[in-house]
Amino acid sequence: MKKWLPRLDHTDSNQFFLIAGPCAVESEDLCMRVAERVKRITDDLKVPYIFKGSYRKANRSKKSSFTGIGDEKALKILQKVGETFDIPVTTDFHTEQEAGMAAPYVDILQVPAFLCRQTTLLEAAAATGRVVNIKKGQFLSAEAMQFAREKVVEAGNEKVILTERGTTFGYQDLVVDFRGLPTMQSFGGPVVLDCTHSLQRPNQSSGVTGGQPALISTIAKAGIAVGADGLFIETHPEPSKALSDGANMLPLDNLEELLKKLTAIREAIV
Repeated sequence: MKKWLPRLDHTDSNQFFLIAGPCAVESEDLCMRVAERVKRITDDLKVPYIFKGSYRKANRSKKSSFTGIGDEKALKILQKVGETFDIPVTTDFHTEQEAGMAAPYVDILQVPAFLCRQTTLLEAAAATGRVVNIKKGQFLSAEAMQFAREKVVEAGNEKVILTERGTTFGYQDLVVDFRGLPTMQSFGGPVVLDCTHSLQRPNQSSGVTGGQPALISTIAKAGIAVGADGLFIETHPEPSKALSDGANMLPLDNLEELLKKLTAIREAIV
């Protein structure tokens, strides 16, 4: 990962890496506060850290749901976070044109799960030269993700991360098949477990996706135990006041204690 992301610290610690931040870029103040807090915690624990924030939320159940504060404004905030704390940053994008727009501001382009089979989208991400993180569709097997990865590699970019984020179970639930992590690792490249989106409860009658944040610790521990290379955890100082995905985010105050447990598990298995 260090050769892909020069600003990634602690890559010699033999720990998992962490992708963490608020679901959406709500404000500069929020992003800076979260990044500063998580950077301090991860530095203490020698965990490589990548900041995450969505500059725009395109996949919303209701038209009235929050989508963003403006693309350029949000992307400049992400860039400032990376420069201020000297850390890699990542965001998701939604169209071929957005790949080129977002790439100058971030280190990693995240392909949303619902779009992971879109060939031209994957090729556009590959063409930017950025690291490409492909989230596994809720409708796909782990085995099928080799083809999504191949599209990026065959477009000339071998810097590919695959992320497990649960599989649809009925209409309003997701489950994680932990066999999928070693399966996707066998394709080459790092594999991440998304501990927060894997606990979403989609398709609620309210039009707002629910979640089970009390189980984040359970999912994260299991992921590290089976050898995940990295974890993805959305976190917010006050999830109940978050403008997007508050129902499945980890309270920021709970992150340090969780990471202490996870780093201990990692040390025990390597």
